[in-house]
Amino acid sequence: MGTLRPLSTGELLDRTFSLYRGHFALFVGIFAIPHLCVLAFQCLALAWQTPGTQIVNLLMTLVWSLGAILLTVVVSAASQAATVVAVSQVHLDRPAGVMDSFSKVKNQIAGVIGLSLTVGFLVGLACIALVVPGILLMIRWSLAVPAKVLENKSTGEAMSRSSELSQGNRGRIFVIWVLFAVLSIGVSMLLQWPIEVAAGVSARGALRHVAPGWQVASLVATFASSCLVGPLATIAFSLVYYDERVRKEAFDLQLMMAALDAPALQVSQA
Repeated sequence: MGTLRPLSTGELLDRTFSLYRGHFALFVGIFAIPHLCVLAFQCLALAWQTPGTQIVNLLMTLVWSLGAILLTVVVSAASQAATVVAVSQVHLDRPAGVMDSFSKVKNQIAGVIGLSLTVGFLVGLACIALVVPGILLMIRWSLAVPAKVLENKSTGEAMSRSSELSQGNRGRIFVIWVLFAVLSIGVSMLLQWPIEVAAGVSARGALRHVAPGWQVASLVATFASSCLVGPLATIAFSLVYYDERVRKEAFDLQLMMAALDAPALQVSQA
């Protein structure tokens, strides 16, 4: 591991893709394993579809959709937390594994879920009121998950910590958000388009009215898109977190990882 130094936006993005390419199986695996639960739940929802009145079908669709959303929040929080730890391990040239990364954050996943729900709710309210404040809040709290996981902060403390660290460099955080949002949409469209063409529909929404096989294929394409692109944003914002601490606190990653390992050491010595 080289000496930590402030990175330009270009260097940070280059480092993000370098880490992703060099540890592709690790980061995709961290996202794929939990998101398989979402895919299985969605396929189960398709299998349980039964003929009925329009109102009954609408209610059942709503129930299954809410369940899928809640499950997605849970598995996304777990994946993000584990990815943050995996990035830290790689930074220190330490061995990093999929299950080991989840093991290190197993006691923090509930807290990350609470943080994700809180941030999502507040950003959503701000977007409903006026879109721009919602975007500003999203940028402001982009580093909350790394702060929560690596500094063992409460939800409020992690959000305040993110606001503190992101101050003065929120422009490049916005650029990163836009880049990965465009990339995510592009990959999703690339994977969905052949399915839409083969199924003979002109839009993804129309897939709801075709054979279940095509609907499952669409769900698998969405799963693949999430697993391929999902880790990139988390890797990038983990690196932004480290970079902001280097810039503002002369941060030593080794000290941070020592603090992260301390609870595990205390348990093993008990």
